[in-house]
Amino acid sequence: MKEKPEERAVRLGEYMIEHRSTVRDTAAVFGISKSTVHKDVTSVLPKLNAGLYKEVRELLDVNKEERHMRGGEATKQKYERMKRMRN
Repeated sequence: MKEKPEERAVRLGEYMIEHRSTVRDTAAVFGISKSTVHKDVTSVLPKLNAGLYKEVRELLDVNKEERHMRGGEATKQKYERMKRMRN
């Protein structure tokens, strides 16, 4: 049985704050799409719990500022793995 969006939004927000999680990681844990996570925490959550939404919004902003560094690190690791495989 599917969970109500309101209940899911609160659970997602709480999870993200507790684990300092990204939208992508949260989606993977809950087995739903990134779009669903983002929509729930940015559209549904503010109507239900303004305090939790504020915390989630701050986390989303931090994650957005840091994403270029995460992407760069992932690329670096990819090429290091490829280099090790060749040797």
